[in-house]
Amino acid sequence: MPKMKTISGAKKRFKLTGTGKIKRKHAFKSHILTKKSTKRKRNLTYWGTVNKADVPNVKAMLTI
Repeated sequence: MPKMKTISGAKKRFKLTGTGKIKRKHAFKSHILTKKSTKRKRNLTYWGTVNKADVPNVKAMLTI
């Protein structure tokens, strides 16, 4: 049986933490930033965690 391939878009977007959680970046931080408040843009800068309902799908894409 062939090896499972990692989806390359997923490996660019997600990272694993030391405890096994999956980190993700926030959306809406790439363009049209003038109408967004400074506080909103600052809060979008930090990493979030993947919702537990989505974890099985992301792990399948990362072949974990």
